[in-house]
Amino acid sequence: MRKTKGSPRHAWTRRTALLAAALGTLVFALANPASAAWPERPITLIVPWAAGGGTDATARIIAKLMEPDLGVPVNVVNRTGGSGVVGHSAIATAPPDGYTIGLITFEIGAMHWQGLTELNWTDYTPIALVNEDPAGVIVRSDSPYKSAKELLDAIRAAPKGKFKASGTAQGGSWHIALGGMLVAAGLPADHVQWVPSTGAATALQDMVAGGVDFVTCSVPEAKALIDAGKVRALALMGKERNATFPDVPTLEEATGIDFQLGAWRGLAGPKGLPEEVTDKLVPLAKKVYDSKEFQDFMASRGFATVYAPPQEFAAFMKARDESTGAVMKGLGLAK
Repeated sequence: MRKTKGSPRHAWTRRTALLAAALGTLVFALANPASAAWPERPITLIVPWAAGGGTDATARIIAKLMEPDLGVPVNVVNRTGGSGVVGHSAIATAPPDGYTIGLITFEIGAMHWQGLTELNWTDYTPIALVNEDPAGVIVRSDSPYKSAKELLDAIRAAPKGKFKASGTAQGGSWHIALGGMLVAAGLPADHVQWVPSTGAATALQDMVAGGVDFVTCSVPEAKALIDAGKVRALALMGKERNATFPDVPTLEEATGIDFQLGAWRGLAGPKGLPEEVTDKLVPLAKKVYDSKEFQDFMASRGFATVYAPPQEFAAFMKARDESTGAVMKGLGLAK
């Protein structure tokens, strides 16, 4: 006898088909975590630098402001070592499922030139550039050079190696900033003798004691000594002035030299993040960046905020990578 549409057999067949479809969807979701409603569990935000530093502090305020919208904890994890290689590698090699992202920094455009790693900016999914602190040119308060132009004119007139500068380790961001500034001024990248230090704080104290003629570092790093009247900032290597230090001109304003270089920070994930993940993270990063809490936090530390969405962030990293490589070759640091 022919079964009607509403017969038990037809109902059983329909239930079986629906059950099979549901099971298929479940299996697909389990095999493809990012295809489920992301995020379903805590997210790790890796910082390639030590706790307590500027990059760590920036990552923690971002994580805090992201959590309400994501609905899951965003845990900041510091992965230090290898001059930034360990942490940057941990971000790049994480599963591209959206559960591990990181705050990558300037060093990703320098480490591979030094032969420390093969990683470069192309190994990441860019989410947003959120900060860049331009290098500053800092002198003692009693320095005879009242402007960056006077200092550069004196350097240009002096024999190679007469002037000494410091700011970080050999090949660090502020060393590269000095070399780039000199090249832009028509001088060899190594015309000024670089005195390696463990960081800006050490270099500034050495300068105050008379050990070096000037320091290249971010102006916020010199704020305490500026406020104490022990040092002066002559210029910063950015496109515009820092709102926290409105009286410090850009290098171009002070000398006519169009050169920018700074220590930057940006959110990124492993290469190949699913579209579902970036569709949530990219607008959320912009929301966090635009928030009063983030802007006030960064301003309180003197950090300059600079935003770039994924495509522009990628172009920014590419340009910085190329310019950094050129300077490092001039300094004899590229391998």
